[in-house]
Amino acid sequence: MSRAVLVVTLGAALAFAGAVYAHDGHMQHMSSAQDSATDQSFDAQMGRAMQRMDRDMSVPPSGNYDRDFAAMMIPHHQGAVDMARIELRFGKDPVLRRLAQAIIVEQLQEIDVMKRQLQQPPVASSQPSPASGQPHHKDF
Repeated sequence: MSRAVLVVTLGAALAFAGAVYAHDGHMQHMSSAQDSATDQSFDAQMGRAMQRMDRDMSVPPSGNYDRDFAAMMIPHHQGAVDMARIELRFGKDPVLRRLAQAIIVEQLQEIDVMKRQLQQPPVASSQPSPASGQPHHKDF
């Protein structure tokens, strides 16, 4: 497995683990004062990053699977970048800090690729429409 694939795979696993950790209720429930945007604790910052990522990934379907994929993955990757930056602020483990640095580099490069693809004219597709089973050619 190439280093880039390994870094991306590890980055996705770390982002997923963080989501499971947060969504399983392992993050302490904070009072409304602590939960405000001014709380700069690790848990508060991670919680805000997760909320922003979840909100921004909710993209209305366009009918073009490739464009929908990119539109949803950009905030997903940005969430991984945001969480990796928080790890760099708070984390002490040298292995996880190096992983966080790699996540930032790799995910930002992938965000750039996806943004450039979204700027391109949509490619005509013969993908069946989920509702009709017929080919569609909808634009983003």
